[in-house]
Amino acid sequence: MTQMKWLAGAAIAAVTLGGAAQAQTTLTMWYHGAGNEVEAKIVDQIIGDFNASQSDWKVEMQSFPQAAYNDSVVAGALAGNLPDILDVDGPVMPNWAWSGYMQPLQIDEATIANFIPGPKGYWDGKLYSIGLWDAAVALVTRQSYLDDLGLRTPTLEQPWTKDEFMAALDAAKASGKFDYAFDPGMAWTGEWYPYAFSPFLQSFGGDIVDRSTYKTAEGALNGDAALAFGEWWQGLFTNGYAQASQDPADRDSGFAAGKYAFSWNGNWAALNTLKQFPDTVFLPAPDFGNGPKIGAASWQFGVSAASKHPEGASAFIQFALQDKYLAEFSNGIGLIPPTETAAAMTENYKAGGPMAVFFDLTKAQALVRPVTPGYVVQAKVFEKALADIANGADVAGALDAAVDEINADIEKNGGYGH
Repeated sequence: MTQMKWLAGAAIAAVTLGGAAQAQTTLTMWYHGAGNEVEAKIVDQIIGDFNASQSDWKVEMQSFPQAAYNDSVVAGALAGNLPDILDVDGPVMPNWAWSGYMQPLQIDEATIANFIPGPKGYWDGKLYSIGLWDAAVALVTRQSYLDDLGLRTPTLEQPWTKDEFMAALDAAKASGKFDYAFDPGMAWTGEWYPYAFSPFLQSFGGDIVDRSTYKTAEGALNGDAALAFGEWWQGLFTNGYAQASQDPADRDSGFAAGKYAFSWNGNWAALNTLKQFPDTVFLPAPDFGNGPKIGAASWQFGVSAASKHPEGASAFIQFALQDKYLAEFSNGIGLIPPTETAAAMTENYKAGGPMAVFFDLTKAQALVRPVTPGYVVQAKVFEKALADIANGADVAGALDAAVDEINADIEKNGGYGH
């Protein structure tokens, strides 16, 4: 009898409380930013706001160190325990989609109509991921250096040509004021190589893989344009413009210490440089003959194929795309907001802001890395080839070997669905 009374009371309470008795369905989320307190605080705020904004879903996040994140996702996919929401590095997304780790997003694409291209993660004609920021690289120097060396300040409308860029390096080298004229960032490895250096190759007219079919690297990575790029790349080191091996400390502080006249670096490092040297300028990439190029696409959010609630996971991602959050990420971690309206809300990227140039650079010059599941292999092959060439390997031999390795991988994987 007592138990019957309790059950009846519980039923009455449920009716009385209405929606409050219907618990929110939990959505799990994995994120690569463990250890980044500023980033974590913003993500936590978005999650809290979303959870409070509606009664259907409750997002719970688990963070991983970035270095271990991709391996954790692959292991999770093999074990069948992926979360509902993932974040994914833009160029890696096609591989995860092709591998069956992700499913297309269920968001209103009108929401992202005004986004710059880099944060949009399309594969096989479908939107799988979307980023809350992008990143851009510029040629960093000081206006006083340009003035002392008698150099024209390049603009987006009139970037330096290859000849002008090499003349600038010659002038810096001849001045005797710098250890090296140019710091491309050789202390950084991994994704830095295809992100930062393949745009040089693309500006020469080559590429990591033939994007017309994505079925071969033949001609793209070892054709005449690629060979010209390879000879130029090797010449940076053999002719003393740059160092093939670099101490990480020099990469972090060498430009500030006056060791380099020019540094190839991203917007994430720009504010510190500006604070040290107010005359710092961020110049567009040189045009090596086929238009100036820089990399695009950073970390993005998507829905795992294992999610039983893709509509809820997509609803969270769409909620996160509000300008106020895009601006908050930009203010917090210095990356580029994906919309002009969000940029206008930021300290650094608003019109006249100290880093507004990076928003303009990414709009004008950005090119995403090859959009193919094979990219994850191609990136490593490209890195090895460029490191070998920088250290004196035969250019044609290194590029031919890279093409053979990439093509063998494409064939082994049945063309990766292309």
